[in-house]
Amino acid sequence: MDVERPYPPMLRRPPYTAILETRKEIEKHINELMDMDVIRKIEHNEIMEITTPVLITWHDGKSRLCGDFRALNN
Repeated sequence: MDVERPYPPMLRRPPYTAILETRKEIEKHINELMDMDVIRKIEHNEIMEITTPVLITWHDGKSRLCGDFRALNN
């Protein structure tokens, strides 16, 4: 028996390992984006494609939060 899904299969990737300092920096960026209503927390039953966050650190010590979207090309 096949069940028809109204949505495409999820793209799931395992999280990258990160040291505590990097995780804190990622959480800081995520909280800033949530405060600006750019992103929101999803409910446990929502169907969303979620990307793995990647922290890019510049030479001057500032950082930028990016997403790893390579799985979308497969």
